[in-house]
Amino acid sequence: MTKIRTRFAPSPTGYLHIGGLRTALFSYLYAKQQKGEFIIRIEDTDRQRLVEGAEKKLIETLSILGIKSDTKIERQSERLEIYQKAVDVLLKNNSAYYCFCSSERLEKVRKEQEKNKQVPKYDRHCYNLAEEEIKQKLSRAEKYVVRFKIPDDQTIKIEDKVYGQISIKSSDLDDFVILKSDGFPTYHLAHLVDDHEMKISHVIRGEEWVPSLPKHILLYQALKYTPPIFAHLPLLLNPDKSKLSKRQGDVAVEDFLAKGYLPEALINYVALLGWNPGTEKELFMMSELIKEFSLEKINKAGSVFDINKLNWFNAEYIRLIIQQKGQRYDQLVEQIQKLISHYQDRAEDLLKLFGSRINNLDELISQSKFLFSLPQYPTELLIFKKSDLEKTRLGLNLSLGTLGKVHGSNWQAEKLKLVLDELISDHPLNPGDVFWPIRVAVSGSDKSPAPNDIMEFLGKKESLERINKAIKKFN
Repeated sequence: MTKIRTRFAPSPTGYLHIGGLRTALFSYLYAKQQKGEFIIRIEDTDRQRLVEGAEKKLIETLSILGIKSDTKIERQSERLEIYQKAVDVLLKNNSAYYCFCSSERLEKVRKEQEKNKQVPKYDRHCYNLAEEEIKQKLSRAEKYVVRFKIPDDQTIKIEDKVYGQISIKSSDLDDFVILKSDGFPTYHLAHLVDDHEMKISHVIRGEEWVPSLPKHILLYQALKYTPPIFAHLPLLLNPDKSKLSKRQGDVAVEDFLAKGYLPEALINYVALLGWNPGTEKELFMMSELIKEFSLEKINKAGSVFDINKLNWFNAEYIRLIIQQKGQRYDQLVEQIQKLISHYQDRAEDLLKLFGSRINNLDELISQSKFLFSLPQYPTELLIFKKSDLEKTRLGLNLSLGTLGKVHGSNWQAEKLKLVLDELISDHPLNPGDVFWPIRVAVSGSDKSPAPNDIMEFLGKKESLERINKAIKKFN
């Protein structure tokens, strides 16, 4: 039985796109489920677009998300001799030819074809060059590329695990470049040789490669390679159904991690973009995804990337980690310490106070600002909609006196609530006459955690000072 081997082959030309993460994840899940191997390969043959440090960042990001290569990571730039051998085979069996056309000539031909309403494609100007002429041009070191010759009058049929049978006529294809003038192969040739050499059994990649698939099948045939099984993933879309792009918000995995989105939430959410387990279950750890995943349950339709849904997943995982404690909880606290460096010693208290209210750790910064610096707020905000000025003043004054008698060792949220509940029952007051104005007094806002929770965080001295400030607003 053939050993299952999948790969993720990013180009180090920038950040890891959410779509790239999905491709890597699906490839990883399938390999692991089938007890096979998952390989990361760096496709760095497009020398013009390389970004310094991008490769290191890509591998680090995948590692943070729990996706690691089972073999040594290889780079295409270190395998040029292997591609050249494949080019020599194709030249020898008349499946490829040298092309010495200048970019100016190619542009002129393209414009002429467009003018005549023809499909723009190479006109095979160099295909029939005599062998002697080719030798002369090569001896003069004239710039050239190598093109693959598309066979005439052939119908190419391919079976895809997601899209079913794909069929195309060879007459619709162009003699594409397989070796560039800088001596580097194009993606079409390099990835195919690599997949063959690395014994890749399944190629899982984005649907943008479907139009190129017939070219790849013809290359496999010309090189006498056995093609792998293909599964092309549907597009990821913005909410307006346009292709997911940076113009409408974050699409870089690094950006989401930097904002405090958890690896577990990103993996869980991205797994459900285009794949469905067929049940109502939504929360999956990586081990559960490996168990459940199948290529057969990948949808053909494009999937909408919904930030609100990702927020829901992230909030669920924050709460789950807080509830379970353990090592993952300690890591979360460390993450918060890095985010809010000036209050590192209060990281755990912040998580306790806001853990049930935030979608991502970044929100912790904005939501907790009032703890360290009380914002300005209008006096009328202190009055609850079902209360009035007189009852609000009474509530604040009584609270200040009562809370002032609470011993520092008893300054805990639960005990503070009991003290205030007792105060309400002993006087002609409602909860809105006491808890509401205290909430505003200690937070400067009508939207915040419970006032007793805030007071525990602030401590007795700061809490009483803030309540006193609120009382003075009425004078």
